[in-house]
Amino acid sequence: MKKDFSLLTVALPSLLIAFPSFAIESEIKQRNTDKSLRLISDIPSLSEIELPATNAELLTQQSAPNEVNPETQPETEQTPSDEPDISIEAIAEPDNLPQSTPTYVINQEEIKKQGAKSLADILKRMPGFAINDVGHGADIHTGTYYRGASINQSVFLINGRPINNNVNIYHGGTDLNSIPVEAIERVELYSGTASALYGSSAFGGVVNIITKSGYGKPKLSASAEFGSLSLNNQQVTYGGSSANVKYNFSFERFFTDNRYRVPVGAANRDNQGFLSNADTATSTYFGSIGLDLDQKNSLNLDVSQFSSRRGLIYFGFPLQRDRLDHDGLNVGLSWKTRLGNGESSNIITSIGYNQDYFSTYGPTGAFYRTGALDTQQLTARVEHDWKVTSNNKLRWGLDLKNTDLTGDVLSTDPSRIANNETEDKSLFNTALFAVNTWNISEDFLIDLGLRQSFDSQFGNYLNPSVGLRYAVTPVVAVRGSWAGGQRNPGLDQLYVYDTVHGWEPNPDLRPENGSTWSAGVDVNFSENLIGQFTYFGSSIGDRLGVIAGKWANIGLVDTNGLEAALQLKIAAGWSTFLNYTYTDSQIKTGSEKGLQLGLIPYSVLQSGVGYQNAGWQANLYVTYNSGARRSIFANPSDKATDFAPSFVNLDLSGRIPLTSNLGLTLYLENLLGEQYERVNRIYSPGFTFRVGLSSNF
Repeated sequence: MKKDFSLLTVALPSLLIAFPSFAIESEIKQRNTDKSLRLISDIPSLSEIELPATNAELLTQQSAPNEVNPETQPETEQTPSDEPDISIEAIAEPDNLPQSTPTYVINQEEIKKQGAKSLADILKRMPGFAINDVGHGADIHTGTYYRGASINQSVFLINGRPINNNVNIYHGGTDLNSIPVEAIERVELYSGTASALYGSSAFGGVVNIITKSGYGKPKLSASAEFGSLSLNNQQVTYGGSSANVKYNFSFERFFTDNRYRVPVGAANRDNQGFLSNADTATSTYFGSIGLDLDQKNSLNLDVSQFSSRRGLIYFGFPLQRDRLDHDGLNVGLSWKTRLGNGESSNIITSIGYNQDYFSTYGPTGAFYRTGALDTQQLTARVEHDWKVTSNNKLRWGLDLKNTDLTGDVLSTDPSRIANNETEDKSLFNTALFAVNTWNISEDFLIDLGLRQSFDSQFGNYLNPSVGLRYAVTPVVAVRGSWAGGQRNPGLDQLYVYDTVHGWEPNPDLRPENGSTWSAGVDVNFSENLIGQFTYFGSSIGDRLGVIAGKWANIGLVDTNGLEAALQLKIAAGWSTFLNYTYTDSQIKTGSEKGLQLGLIPYSVLQSGVGYQNAGWQANLYVTYNSGARRSIFANPSDKATDFAPSFVNLDLSGRIPLTSNLGLTLYLENLLGEQYERVNRIYSPGFTFRVGLSSNF
């Protein structure tokens, strides 16, 4: 297998330099009637790809230009179609997203096939991602990385609104379980020039969670699952439309004790030999209502509420038993106005409210400690999408964001009592953004982006971006992008003492600054085989870290990597996909100079093959992980150069139709039964299973 990976790393550069977009259907067609804006090539722009089964449209929940009234739409079958959809989809709205940068999309049908329990599960099979979570978000030390960038170096959105707060340390990181999976219509992943639209901190990329919108007659769907590790999960959704109103409501409840035997030497191992303090209980609620006021105006309101109680898995030794309570609320209201006929000029205005309450607490021998971070964030956005001429599209607007953070820490440890405090801090950020797309010719386009930010803490800064796409031949197209970025320290890193780790804040921290780039080629090998290949890189200076127990700017990290995404249509009812990512994130300064950034594997390969017919489904997934460098609270006997061993994981999912409205689902995870080390002395449970029922009425 190692030989195969070596061949991949040699072969990828020879395919030019590539920016991937992964299409899954062999029948690819133009999706916009205005073909003067399309590249004339058999290799479609990502924005030109349509998947008839999903027909996903604009990022906001409103009618597409050619969409008929939902009341007149034919009913769709609830049983899966006979054309499988196992691979990562590539769909996007051409008038909304820069075409020089591909958009990876995974839709609801594929999410169900994979048996995803959280957003982390959804992302782990998308190109470029390394997800190290253990259990259902029980471990948030381990982290999520996209192209070598941490979770807080990417931007996470729900229906185009930010859900990241200005909190950065481990117990305040973006929680990938805060949206019920049952409420998700699809998840979109952008990078490059698109980052100018949503924030300068998108060194990794932009993850946009698009939630369901009701259509047609009211429908009720529900599922219940039970499995290993005391897992039980219930989901229910009700949605539909009536006249000019669309609605959808979802609820999800999840629990697992995540308790299993682990080897001697494992982190978080209790005196009985079990993984300790890794249980998770979550409840999530979601609701949306859309209203078409008239032919040119529409409103949409969505609300999500999240509550979790979990243990914190700790990398260090000896065992610690800190707990984490997290409660979140996200509310958004958007209004779309068409200024002209059709979709040539639209204004979208949105306001949002996001609250996150994190509370960590736990005993440490004879002492007790607590730390609470309460963040409230108000956002507003006005955006104008304008087709200036037949060859020129402009997307520009204004972002406003106000963040209030209350940090309250307390410890009974005599050595930490002096740090007990309550901090109340605020931050205001304004940004002007614009992305302009010029079609220089039928085969060549350029995207130019600018984002000018005005920050009450870090002043004014400009982040430019540029991208291009050129159809060299009818079967080969090249694309590339470059973007500058700045990620500001979190208010907690600046002002709030971390009573769990004993880390001191530092009000003199500087922002992380740098740039990201990529170049790529899309190749249409045949009618049934499409490949996208990417070289990507980034250089991020003033990286934030901890020195001698205090937050500091500790140096430079340079990242270079390769991505390959292949899709093969074997025959009717069958489909396959393969994603491979190589990531070299090298520390350039400080005591760890020359080492790979901790917790990021060099190689990750994901592949799958699926078959479905008449409601029957079977999907086999394989994951290869080369192992990541151990760091952060590792065993004292571990060396700074030690890597966790590589591993291979096999998962099998299936569905058996019992009636026209009822199906039996089965998920067998880690078929090889290997208790491999995921990361930093945290081990997998070995073979586990889930079985459940899903219904639609």
